[in-house]
Amino acid sequence: MEVIYLLIPLSLLFISVAIYVLFWAIKSEQFDDMQGPAHRILMDDQRQRRHDARERDTQSAPAAKKDTPHD
Repeated sequence: MEVIYLLIPLSLLFISVAIYVLFWAIKSEQFDDMQGPAHRILMDDQRQRRHDARERDTQSAPAAKKDTPHD
């Protein structure tokens, strides 16, 4: 039963530290945009693929023009 005299102050200390960390995270804007970075990862990949496809198209287009006979 004497252990409760140790556990109650430790739990209060733990709760106060958790609340402090929560308010610090809110104050330092850690929760402002939760979905933006996740979507940005996906969009960057699609943008890169489109960019690579355009580069391939522009590189292959002059080669195709060289192969055509001139009249």
